[in-house]
Amino acid sequence: PTIRKMEDDDNQEFDSGSADSSNTTPIAANEACKKGLYMAMKGRPVKIVDISTSKTGKHGHAKMHITAIDIFNGKKYEELVPTSHNVPVPIVERNDYTLVTIGDDGFLTLMSADNETREDLKLPEGELADQIRSSYDEANRSGKQVSLTVYKAMGIEQVMQQKIID
Repeated sequence: PTIRKMEDDDNQEFDSGSADSSNTTPIAANEACKKGLYMAMKGRPVKIVDISTSKTGKHGHAKMHITAIDIFNGKKYEELVPTSHNVPVPIVERNDYTLVTIGDDGFLTLMSADNETREDLKLPEGELADQIRSSYDEANRSGKQVSLTVYKAMGIEQVMQQKIID
């Protein structure tokens, strides 16, 4: 699968074996499209924040107007979907790791619950990165640890939350 950066968002290209198709499941719109659930819009995993349904039109399909937020970058998306059609629903994985170190290059050393380490995720950008660095420093001073929550969906994997644990 192709690894994409978020800034590539507007110039998406998918081949026949795209992450869009292999990491989603088609589910009927009237079942999948509920507030708080995930779906895929424009090749991105999103969380539904608002839905309105129009009445059946002259062509026989009621439509849902869906507003959703990208789970990784917070970008807002809107889509009109016939209620009788299928929509792609991403397979979203959530894993917690203990932060072992933050490398000079920004890569994190993480340990899973079964003591497996990984070093392939970078510190996220922005405020969350500052919070992680601050928590890491505080945890080292106080003998505690930092737990990071990582979300993975549609070929994208990113640290999304952090907290200090005993």
